[in-house]
Amino acid sequence: MQDKSVATTANKYPSKPITFIVPFGIGGGTDLVARLMEKSAPAYLGQSLVIINKPGASGTLGWNELSGAKPDGYTIGIAGTELLLQPLYGPSKYHYPTALEPLAQIVSLSMVMAVKKDQPWQNIDDLIAYAREHPGEIKYGHTGVGGLGHVAGEAFAKIANIHLEQVPFQSGAEATASLLGGHVQVIFINPASTKEYIKSDMLKALAVSGEQRLTDPVYTTVPTFKEQGFDVVYDNWYTIAAPKGLQPEVKGKLVDGLKAMINNPEFKKNIEQLGLEISYLGPKELQKKWLDDSEQLTKAVQETGILDKIKDQKK
Repeated sequence: MQDKSVATTANKYPSKPITFIVPFGIGGGTDLVARLMEKSAPAYLGQSLVIINKPGASGTLGWNELSGAKPDGYTIGIAGTELLLQPLYGPSKYHYPTALEPLAQIVSLSMVMAVKKDQPWQNIDDLIAYAREHPGEIKYGHTGVGGLGHVAGEAFAKIANIHLEQVPFQSGAEATASLLGGHVQVIFINPASTKEYIKSDMLKALAVSGEQRLTDPVYTTVPTFKEQGFDVVYDNWYTIAAPKGLQPEVKGKLVDGLKAMINNPEFKKNIEQLGLEISYLGPKELQKKWLDDSEQLTKAVQETGILDKIKDQKK
């Protein structure tokens, strides 16, 4: 039988603001989505969100804090595919797919390969030709060693048979600023971080990593890697998770509130303005997706040899 005091506490949930952990820096894709959720939270969750950016170690610092938090519903956070990738590279404090409880998927997204607009490269073949003629000159930025941008960059370099020097950053905003400043020549990053710069003709996208092209008008003309003959297919997603062990009543309130928020037309419109696409999944579907994607990603990084290369780069 459930303890009466616990049941009473769950019934009164939420009675104070909810801490929301973003495991990457301010201004990146996960942070931008979190800021949109912050605006909608009082109406759908009954309390405000207090966003805590906890960047570092490709998201693991934030997810460690989230995994170790008290499972009372007052600490939740945002997660991407890196949640599944990081345990592949070596021991981590938690096995995140089992230490965390999935609540909702918000969006699915491709990675974007972008360069500065004034670069002479009009397509991937131009960039490959330059890299072969100028070995060691091209650096690419991403949002953390072992993250999906890193995996996509290494997969592309391997298939193209070129060398690209990887440079990790703590957020998409930092990687994009470095590209604009000429410190790296390419970035593999989420579309929300590049959209406004592409619209203002400061950047151009050469490829996206999904099976299909993105539907946002800014990206519809950008071909996939696969269309250009490169088997680089990696999809990311942003999901909301909580520490394992939530009371059923608390979990139910969070799940219902997040579902209503994510499917609200105004929230959807704001997400699309970032260059992202709503792809809602509930807890059961999301748990299955985590398991399926974990299996697929493990197989992909092992078979291509990327796993061993990234393990060496993390040393």
